[in-house]
Amino acid sequence: MKSVLIVDDSPLVRRFLREVLTESEWIVCEEAANGREGIVKAQELRPDVIILDLAMPEMNGLQTARVLKRIMPTTPLLMFTSHLVPNLEKEAVSAGIRRVVSKSDGAPAVMSAIRSLLAA
Repeated sequence: MKSVLIVDDSPLVRRFLREVLTESEWIVCEEAANGREGIVKAQELRPDVIILDLAMPEMNGLQTARVLKRIMPTTPLLMFTSHLVPNLEKEAVSAGIRRVVSKSDGAPAVMSAIRSLLAA
């Protein structure tokens, strides 16, 4: 079974993602409330996919992705954000994020993105 690490400062979003993913073919190996914590847990647990929020305290999703890409270059990164601004996708890709999904697109978009990342 493939594992997913959720890195988001919102307990509500983490709970939503955990519930959605628990009903799928994946397990949530852990959650982190900020980028620094996410990096530590990612190194510890070596998940198959990491979901990152953009706006977080301590380290935002782009900063976190840059570090994760350097230390875990083959682990797919997915950004799940409510801050879809112009050029975000381009900036995200240059930081090492493979997919950007809007929180307003909800569970189906996240599930589809994870499936495509794991199939690649």
